[in-house]
Amino acid sequence: MSALVMGIVNVTPDSFSDGGRFLSVDDAIAHGLALRAAGADILDVGGESTRPGAERVPPGVEQDRVVPVIAALAGAGARISVDTMNASTAVAAVAAGARIVNDVSGGMADPEMLAAVAGTDADMVLQHWRGPSSDMYARAEYGDVAGEVIAELSARVEAAASAGIAVDRVIVDPGIGFGKRGAQNWAVLRALPRIVELGNRVLVGTSRKRFIAELLDDPALSLHRRDLATAVTSVLAAQAGAWAVRVHDVAGTRDALRVSAAWEEAQ
Repeated sequence: MSALVMGIVNVTPDSFSDGGRFLSVDDAIAHGLALRAAGADILDVGGESTRPGAERVPPGVEQDRVVPVIAALAGAGARISVDTMNASTAVAAVAAGARIVNDVSGGMADPEMLAAVAGTDADMVLQHWRGPSSDMYARAEYGDVAGEVIAELSARVEAAASAGIAVDRVIVDPGIGFGKRGAQNWAVLRALPRIVELGNRVLVGTSRKRFIAELLDDPALSLHRRDLATAVTSVLAAQAGAWAVRVHDVAGTRDALRVSAAWEEAQ
């Protein structure tokens, strides 16, 4: 089965590739509807940038950005994920129609997060995380990066279970680009089958990230070329068993997944 496609809706002024483009509520809603029309199965709406070096924003500001967008997109029939590290935003987003809480900190940034999500019927993405975006690379020290990511993800799944979140509601994300440098990201991606073996659904987000530009020896790599390279990683993630891929370019990713499926299914 091909992976689902999660389209990114950044309602922020400072996200690394499209910050400010969809900051107004109307623009963000229009972008979300366009991604859905292009084939997105899920729309991931976020109001706080997690790019390297980003500073936190107050939960009230985050909610002012995302809640109206979530309400409108959910009202249009879209399946919505909210990208947040704040428990209060998660609760407000679910009340507005979000069905998934995508916490890049794996429930570590806000000590109330796991209990808050447990009190809803939403699913939860627990991402591998070692600290805030402001200094995420300071913690990029590993002996066995794949083994450590798997162990740390397993610990977050156990923490979620202890908080009352049933295992079938939990999605794990290896956190590509978060607290990991170039080669470390490739090692984690290579270990995706081991992460899938944990038994949880697996979300993979490589879209337009720095390690792709570094691989292609062009820090100023165009978004078009990053999207082409991302489509390749998304297909490989799907082949490794990923449940969903999180991307900016929904149409290109959907095309790549369809080609891969046709290749695999041809008799």
